[in-house]
Amino acid sequence: MATHDEVIKKLMSRPGVAAEVERIEREEGELLDALLKARHEAGLTQAELAARMGTQAPAVARLERALATGKHSPSVATLRKYVKACGKELHLQVS
Repeated sequence: MATHDEVIKKLMSRPGVAAEVERIEREEGELLDALLKARHEAGLTQAELAARMGTQAPAVARLERALATGKHSPSVATLRKYVKACGKELHLQVS
């Protein structure tokens, strides 16, 4: 049985997979950077932001960690709550 690392190595050698992983990481990283910047500019901790969003601090931590790891993409509704709690507006652009 192959180890996790062996499976990942094999998948990353397939045409297009590495490029797609890099694209996802770049886009998710940009979103995470924007969210963290908004939270820091608002001077909020995860717990304070969570209270403003009507949730618990672990939910905010999971959202930020998910973006950092690329394991989950939050919904637009969640992003809207996050940025609104920071005193910002969410603007989406398709180009």
